[in-house]
Amino acid sequence: QVQLVESGGGLVQPGGSLRLSCDIFGSVFSITGMGWYRQAPGKEHEVVAAVIDGDSTIYADSVKGRFIISRDIDKNVVYLQMNSLKPEDTAVYYCNVHFEDGMAYWGKGTLVTVSL
Repeated sequence: QVQLVESGGGLVQPGGSLRLSCDIFGSVFSITGMGWYRQAPGKEHEVVAAVIDGDSTIYADSVKGRFIISRDIDKNVVYLQMNSLKPEDTAVYYCNVHFEDGMAYWGKGTLVTVSL
């Protein structure tokens, strides 16, 4: 069984930064992809950033140049560094991992609010 626990969300002013963490508990063998998604009020769930096949990264156009996804293999943690935050980045952010056997797991999310 795999569990994901997100942390690092909170209230930040526009232009500020936050770093989200996703701790992965359980077997991490054969992870094929990991990523961060978000859902803003009244909007659909969307991918923010993802790492596929070990080292290929993708970013939503809206966050390119501002967000960075990374992973600490030794600590089993996935990070999302968010810079130059905008009010439209306000959302619940979720961590996701995929395995070779097709299984996928989600965290419960962490709320990011960008406001004065």
